[in-house]
Amino acid sequence: MSVIYRVRVLDTPADPFSGGELRSGDDVGLLVDDGIIMARDEFAVVRQSAADAEVVDLRAGVLLPGLIDTHVHFPQVHVIGGLGMPLLDWLEHCALPEEARLADRDYAGRIAREFLSGLLRAGTTSAMVFGAHYATAMDAFFEEASRAGVRATAGLVVSDRILRSDLLTTPQRAYQQSRTLIDTWHGRGRLRYAVTPRFALSASGPMLESCQQLVKETPDVFVTSHVNENLREITEVATLFPDSRNYVDCYDRYGLLGRRTILAHNVHPQAAGLSALAAASASVSHCPTSNSSLGSGLFPLREHRDAGVRVALGSDVGGGTGFSLFKEGLQAYFVQQLLGDRGVPLTPAHLLYLATAAGAQALDLADTVGDLSVGKSFDAILVRPAKGSTLDVCLENAAGPSDALAKIFVLGTTYDVAQVWIAGDQVHARD
Repeated sequence: MSVIYRVRVLDTPADPFSGGELRSGDDVGLLVDDGIIMARDEFAVVRQSAADAEVVDLRAGVLLPGLIDTHVHFPQVHVIGGLGMPLLDWLEHCALPEEARLADRDYAGRIAREFLSGLLRAGTTSAMVFGAHYATAMDAFFEEASRAGVRATAGLVVSDRILRSDLLTTPQRAYQQSRTLIDTWHGRGRLRYAVTPRFALSASGPMLESCQQLVKETPDVFVTSHVNENLREITEVATLFPDSRNYVDCYDRYGLLGRRTILAHNVHPQAAGLSALAAASASVSHCPTSNSSLGSGLFPLREHRDAGVRVALGSDVGGGTGFSLFKEGLQAYFVQQLLGDRGVPLTPAHLLYLATAAGAQALDLADTVGDLSVGKSFDAILVRPAKGSTLDVCLENAAGPSDALAKIFVLGTTYDVAQVWIAGDQVHARD
């Protein structure tokens, strides 16, 4: 059945970094049929052309495209808030002990449900999900993601050195288990597979070769990992890969850079590495609250933009401080402000773009999601704060669409996300 959503809507179909502007409308009609946006115009115009369609009036809130998280760890829900440690210490004392618990498939299923609920409550409809070190845990994750309806790209995390022994595997076993997961889950519904070496620090040359073999066999899989997050990590990687020109080259020499590659962080890039990322059309996931919490550094967005590297937002739960991409967008704004002349002044339109359309491009979903244009899937969130709350009062008094969007990023929380749709299906409604 066709539905017309009568809405106040904000989205960024054109890249604001290249001159695109925030698109807005206070009384827009979105005609949705079978989960696809069939028409978008003033409500009266759309209503006249589809007189028999059901009308759903959502003007009490603000409709945005579904948010897209390009780096978030499903096993780390319970370790959010581990403050006071740099990356490698935080991994040893917080993240890795919890990740080892996912050897228990039932526990992994419970964590997957908590994780997916957290994503949807935050308005995240698509995500590059950093997985678990256990194949049984990944089966549990994919089962729960399929049930939840999320657009999830994820894979088995593989490491063969440095980490605690119960998280290590061999290149042969990693290949075999990943191959089975790909054959079972990749392309099934809204699920896709990502070959996932944890980082070059914990993945040897032979392990990266096994990842390369998977990509050669199934060219439409994704690749995700970490790069240039922490200075101590970078130094140790350089020691372990003496023949690599830089950290990015550790992945490039094994054929792991491409349009479907997303590398998280890149807080301390080298010029040659940026050039390689740009040449491969790979993307970087900027995770600002994690970078601040772990003291990793301030992300040089200008260097990435000048080099032609695609950038989108990631929450990096649990190094980050929660699932909300509103919070990540605000922190990204702060970081660029702190960088002064070396930073990129960000507008509200930039923040929405980084949290939606830029993520769609990184996940190779730009033809499907990322904005609310005709032909796109109706992946959307309704921001409707509690009556009388500070955000509600500020939205009522906003000085135009850009100001309203600024207030959403500054004041918005997961509790302000009232409804979430994926492909026209409502997948979350606020209690």
